[in-house]
Amino acid sequence: MRELREQPLDPVAEQEVIDSIEEVYFSTDSFDMVQYELEKLPPELNLQELEQYRDTLKRQQAAVSKKVADLILEKQPAYVKELERVTALQTNLQLAAVICTNARRQLGVAKEGFTEACLGLLANQRRRQLLTGLLQSLRTIKTLQRTDVRLSEMLEEEDYPGAIQLCLECQKAASTFKHYSCIRSTHTHAHTSEQLDVALSKTCKHFDVVHYTKVQRAYSLLGKTQMAMDQLHMHFTQAIHNTVFQVVLGYVELCAGNADTKFQKMQYKDLCTHITLDSYIPCLTDLCKALWEVMLSYHCTMQWHEEHDKQETPPGNEESDESVDRSYVKKKLEHGLTRIWQVGFICSAVAHQFFRCVLILSRLLRTCGEEFCDSKSEVLQESIKRQSVNYFKHYHRARLEELRMFLENETWELCPVKSNFNISQLHEFKFLGQCRSPSVSPSKLASSGAVPGLELGLFQQYLQEGNPFEMHMEQKEEESEDVLASNGYESDELEKSVYQEYDSDSDVPDELKQDYVDENTGDAPLKSISQETIRSKKRSDYNLNKANQPILTNTTLNVIRLLGKYMQMMNILKPIAFDVIHCVSQLFDYYLYAVYTFFGCNDTYEASGLGLISSRLRSTLNRIQESLIDVETAEGAVVHGPPEERKEKVPSPHLSQLVNLSNSSALFGLAQRVVATESLVFLAEQFEALQSHLDSMMPPAKKPFLQQFYSQTVSTASELRKPIYWIVAAKALDYEQMLLLMAGVKWDIREIMSQHNIYVDVLLKEFEQFHQRLADVSRHVRIPLPVSNVLWEHCIRLANRTLVEGYANVKKCSNEGRALMQLDFQQFLMKLEKLTDLRPIPDKEFVETYIKAYYLTENDMEQFIKNHREYSMKQLANLVNVCLGSHINKKARQKLLAAIDDIDRPKR
Repeated sequence: MRELREQPLDPVAEQEVIDSIEEVYFSTDSFDMVQYELEKLPPELNLQELEQYRDTLKRQQAAVSKKVADLILEKQPAYVKELERVTALQTNLQLAAVICTNARRQLGVAKEGFTEACLGLLANQRRRQLLTGLLQSLRTIKTLQRTDVRLSEMLEEEDYPGAIQLCLECQKAASTFKHYSCIRSTHTHAHTSEQLDVALSKTCKHFDVVHYTKVQRAYSLLGKTQMAMDQLHMHFTQAIHNTVFQVVLGYVELCAGNADTKFQKMQYKDLCTHITLDSYIPCLTDLCKALWEVMLSYHCTMQWHEEHDKQETPPGNEESDESVDRSYVKKKLEHGLTRIWQVGFICSAVAHQFFRCVLILSRLLRTCGEEFCDSKSEVLQESIKRQSVNYFKHYHRARLEELRMFLENETWELCPVKSNFNISQLHEFKFLGQCRSPSVSPSKLASSGAVPGLELGLFQQYLQEGNPFEMHMEQKEEESEDVLASNGYESDELEKSVYQEYDSDSDVPDELKQDYVDENTGDAPLKSISQETIRSKKRSDYNLNKANQPILTNTTLNVIRLLGKYMQMMNILKPIAFDVIHCVSQLFDYYLYAVYTFFGCNDTYEASGLGLISSRLRSTLNRIQESLIDVETAEGAVVHGPPEERKEKVPSPHLSQLVNLSNSSALFGLAQRVVATESLVFLAEQFEALQSHLDSMMPPAKKPFLQQFYSQTVSTASELRKPIYWIVAAKALDYEQMLLLMAGVKWDIREIMSQHNIYVDVLLKEFEQFHQRLADVSRHVRIPLPVSNVLWEHCIRLANRTLVEGYANVKKCSNEGRALMQLDFQQFLMKLEKLTDLRPIPDKEFVETYIKAYYLTENDMEQFIKNHREYSMKQLANLVNVCLGSHINKKARQKLLAAIDDIDRPKR
């Protein structure tokens, strides 16, 4: 190795040898090179290779050793120079240590001789000064403690400005001593603020000008005017919540009695659910009264600030602190109006089934809101509307079921009311007169739905005393109803004269002397009539001096009362006016449908050819059946359809078993039919009289519904007379007997007869009996002139059509037989005109034209067939076969018969 190190090497070759050394030899000091080289040995050792590898390692070691030795020799001068510097630094440090030791020894001598004595004197002097200041502070604190007692006395005397002034002086005096714990522990200012806040809260329920002025002056001295407003609004809100909770809690505990229930821990909403039905209205009224007291205090607070601002506004100093405070107070009060109002009505408005009283109170609440903060109370109105609609769905459903029960138990007896009966005499319609009356007390206006104090304003009217919610909510009226007659007649004299015969025109009512009712339209024409007709009025007059007494039943009266109640609700709560009108229309629809199904439903209408049911009435009945009548339930079938749709429908009513419609002596229930039909007509007249009032309460967009209801439904009430009374007319006379008698008459006679046939006398006898039975029925129920006219019209029409049918059954007829037909018909007309005053005689031309057709020629007969489609095919065929049979050939007869078959006859 020494030889290798001492051998001169080329620097490049030396560097290459060093670079050939593996990097692992330069890694760490803990590297075990022996272990590393042994691990590298192959499994099979080769001596020559090992020696070569050993020589390589030796050359690498020699190169490294030489390189290290060269580097040491290169740095030797710098090492020697640095070692000299370290030796000099050590010498300097030893000298500094000696100097510091001497300085410390000299400072200790100075401290003992001068500093401690002088500084001790200075410390004692400073302590003396501090104690002197403390003594003065203690004296001041003692004075503050005595002032606290005086401050409490002033607060008890409610001298809030003086207390605040004293408190401010004490605070100013104690501002320099606030670092003392005894000063920090005094709560004079906090106690004063608490008392002032309590005094401010008292104004929320009972506003007192003097008291509020003191409180505001005190807050002004404190410079907390804005904070006072914030606190005031918080107190108003809290006052509403506490007041309404206590009111409801009182009623709940009163109703619960000794029940062990912790009502005080309940939420307000849950507490309201324990209000009983009997105590609901008094509770709601007391809630509104309490809310009124709070709103009145707020109103007075606003008035105080408005007057105070006018008196103390400094001219030309708009940017002062006081001006800013006043502006803040004004905005805060105006903003608080709506907030206080919303909190108030939410706490007091609770819906229930005492609907009319709730609506009256809610309307009064809305008026308060409009005056209080110019608020339309949209939330309240929407809530009331939503609850009102829900209420009506249940209330109206119950009323329809109630109406069905009334109808099914109705015996259709006359309800004896006075002749001057008017719906305005009923309690339910008193509100109409009160609304129009110029001198009505506020309490009455409130009970009828009108709002009291609109002229002066509620707050101006009740500023000093009183409460607009202090009204009588009883359901009974001050005046009693007097609409029922004792026995159906106005006096004993009338009752005695009811059944008396009368022979002079003086007994005829004036209205019968003025006009007559046309049998086609049922209307009274404007033109005058003959004196003969006037004198004959008594023949069809079955009124029996009761011409002015309305015909109605207990059910009719109940429907009218419901109408009044519904109109009251419309008057109080106009947003649901359309829903109420729809309910009202269903009441009338159901009554009309019941009268029709009880007394007018008959499958032979269409076959009669009389056009008894108009297309308008038919469509109205179909509409009612589809929209209102639950046909499936009524027929006992399996129920189908959506439940929501079926909830709106009512089963069809059934006629009471006590009503007998098959008794011929009573004209097949004519009395009951008259009462039912004419009560419906009376009900329609009341609806007509109220149309303008209902129209005024309807929203403009919904008025077409009301107009359609009146034009399509109400106006059809009188049209039910024809189908209902036709059933009586069809059974009152024995038309089949007349056909049999006519069939036995020989019409192919060869001489002119001067005596009419016996069937005419039989038919007239039937009419006389009919007239007498009408008079008998009229002893119990007044038969109005339109009713008697419809009855006579039906009977005469049926008789005339029976005559034509009898003439159409003739197999052989001569000219003399045709003359006999004319004689019989003229005799019938002459006698009939003495029994009835109905003019002209219905279907007179129908018979006369048919008889005259016997004289027509072949060409005229063909034209007659085309122009007269009111006759049946059988009747026309008889004219061809009997009248022209001997005068025309077979071909001409077949032509006329074919013309009859080709005619398209619409069903009537």
